Amino acid sequence: MSLSLYDASIGTFRHMLSALDAILSRAEAHAKAKGFDPANLLQARLAPDMFPLTRQVQIACDMAKAAAARLAGQTPPSHPDTETTFAELHERIAKVQTLLESADREAIESGAERTIRFTTGGREVEMPGAQYLIDWALPNFYFHVTTAYGLLRHNGVDLGKRDFLGAR
Repeated sequence: MSLSLYDASIGTFRHMLSALDAILSRAEAHAKAKGFDPANLLQARLAPDMFPLTRQVQIACDMAKAAAARLAGQTPPSHPDTETTFAELHERIAKVQTLLESADREAIESGAERTIRFTTGGREVEMPGAQYLIDWALPNFYFHVTTAYGLLRHNGVDLGKRDFLGAR
């Protein structure tokens, strides 16, 4: 059995974004049960020089939608980073999920050898699509999903590995 580029990208992004959405819901419930404003968690950081929870979710969403678009030979859609509530983060995830649901399997599959060009940290990067997915998009996506999970866990939200994996 060979693994398709579509399944490795779209399937993975959709599954993990669903898990992230559920984790955010658990965080809201935790805050309410403990009697504090859920918004306090949105600016939580693991270290002073790291992005807060809100930005971690935004970047995870950006990674998924950009990878899907680039692999399909399209320009990634842009979403303003204006979310300030859990409800808005849920909406952002839902928007990206809708984009992923509409991704063209054939276009994604044809992206394995397509040259992907993007700018990061002020430098231009270029690599074949399959390498882009494996070496750049998936590791970055997982980094930000994992960091969001870690921020919430660190702040007392009762989460475990099954929550991260979306296996609850």
